[in-house]
Amino acid sequence: MTGWVIGVMVEVTGEPEPLRHYWAIGHADRAKAEWTALDAALEHGHVATSPFRGLEPVQMLAQLTPARMKVLGLKDKEVRALGRKLPRRWL
Repeated sequence: MTGWVIGVMVEVTGEPEPLRHYWAIGHADRAKAEWTALDAALEHGHVATSPFRGLEPVQMLAQLTPARMKVLGLKDKEVRALGRKLPRRWL
């Protein structure tokens, strides 16, 4: 079992530009993890439809090994919001 750290660009009402939000996703399949993060991002606003300043709307940042997931407490199939700051601890 592995997991992923995914960044999603979200257009938040009142903000002049899209903001990147981060999620840790406990799915082994990268595509499924990206779609899961996308679904979670919809709760915060509209997902950007095109790249912004060279960043893709949905982008994988890191793959989490089973050992790293255990240390960080991420379970299989869990979706954990990591906020808007770059989650260095998870990378």
